[in-house]
Amino acid sequence: MENRQFLHIDNLFLCWDEFRKEKQKKRDVLEFERHLEDNIFELHRQLENQTYRHGPYITFHIWDPKHRVISKATVRDRLVHHLIFNELYRIFDPKFIYHSYASRLDKGTHLAVNNLAIALRKVSRNNSRNVFALKCDIYKFFYSVSHQKLLQIIKNKISDKHFLWLIEEVVKSFVVDNFSRERERVTGLPIGNLSSQIFANIYLNELDQFIKHRLHARHYFRYADDFIILSSNKHELINQCATIQHLLQQELQLSLHPDKVSIRKFGQGIDSLGYIILPHHIVLRNKTKRRMFRKIALARNKFEAGQLSQGSFIQTIQSYLGMLTHCNGHGLEQDLLQLVFDREYFERTGTAVIPER
Repeated sequence: MENRQFLHIDNLFLCWDEFRKEKQKKRDVLEFERHLEDNIFELHRQLENQTYRHGPYITFHIWDPKHRVISKATVRDRLVHHLIFNELYRIFDPKFIYHSYASRLDKGTHLAVNNLAIALRKVSRNNSRNVFALKCDIYKFFYSVSHQKLLQIIKNKISDKHFLWLIEEVVKSFVVDNFSRERERVTGLPIGNLSSQIFANIYLNELDQFIKHRLHARHYFRYADDFIILSSNKHELINQCATIQHLLQQELQLSLHPDKVSIRKFGQGIDSLGYIILPHHIVLRNKTKRRMFRKIALARNKFEAGQLSQGSFIQTIQSYLGMLTHCNGHGLEQDLLQLVFDREYFERTGTAVIPER
């Protein structure tokens, strides 16, 4: 039975309202909005009669902190990505494990780190016994996702042929040519697409379910393509790692990054999502500290040159001060306030930038 409600014209307008948040001043968004009703009604017509074709991507590079190739779709196509994300999220999210933290409502990095810290202290009985953390990263995950396997997983849960046509159109709109030729299959999800985020969670839910229900790992945490398993038995983790590598290769056509697999004792500190979790406190990773100060210094320079509004500058400061509230960062907060910007300016203008703890 097909559910065409997701293609209703009102749903497209709702997706537009979600999409345009914090993008109102972007040139391509303004251009689309100039003829908003015409554009959305035409898109709706194409989706209804299955004449919609995904357009090309614009590719650019960022270093934040590592090099990434971002593929940006047109406004029209990104609106379709929102439509797909919302419908797939509704269908698949209830099936995901609790400790999957990326691109999900009421989850995110801070909850992931907090819950991992709680589990580490629980398994170690407040550091009274050894606990080990197996930390893994999937090698070139977004480039490696098999289109055929992803579509197969989705088809196992969805019977709506119209929706499946649209999903396939978006999935097949992007291919990592050289990488795919090397692997003799069609692969790749574009980094930067909203739809890629839900596709990633659907794909790696196969791994999550295997680790939780076949390996019976009680303390397993995943954020995107990084995951951690805790155990008081180091040899158990070594065996689990080998089994996971086999599953990834045989079932998902993925592999673990050979340089990013480690097993560490809790007492040595567990590196996760920009933080280091230790038995009695959490600190910011050194690389994260350097990146934070570099970005704030850049924002201040732009602000002083008139290239960044006061509101945007304050928002940048607040985001990093907020990040420090999730660790033992009081000293860093003082350094940030004292060294990076003119504290007197904000006191003079009456603008509060320090979030309440």
